[in-house]
Amino acid sequence: MTAGAECAGAEDSVLEAARKMTRLEVGALPICGTDDRLKGVITDRDIVVKVLGQGKDPAAVTTGSLAQGEAVTIGADDSAEEIFSTMISHKVRRLPVIDGRRLVGMVSLADAARALSDPKAGQLIEALSTD
Repeated sequence: MTAGAECAGAEDSVLEAARKMTRLEVGALPICGTDDRLKGVITDRDIVVKVLGQGKDPAAVTTGSLAQGEAVTIGADDSAEEIFSTMISHKVRRLPVIDGRRLVGMVSLADAARALSDPKAGQLIEALSTD
C-alpha cells in the first residue's frame, strides 16, 4: 500500500488532477468530496478515454463528473487474499484503502502481486488483463 494518498477534489478540474498525478508520479487519485467522503477514483486512462478522446476540455470537466457509482475500496486490515478477490471481482488495478471511513492510502496491482505467491500473482494479472 502507498500510505497517505492525496485526493483530487470532486470539484477540481481534470487538468488539475492530471497535474497532481504528474507531480506525485501516480496513475490514479481518489476523488474526495467537500464532505471528505470518497466519491471514486480517477485514472490516467479515464482522462485519456473519457475526456481527451471525446474532445472535452480537461480544464472544464470536473473529476467528480467522472466518478461512477460507489467507489470500490479495501479495508486497512484486509488480507492480500481479500485484495486479490476484490480486484478480480471488480476488474480494477488500484483500490483506495479505508480505515473506518478515513482514506489511508492506495493499493495497486503491483502491491497485490508482491504480497501473493507467484501463481496467484500471475492469475491476478491475467484476470485483470482480459476483457
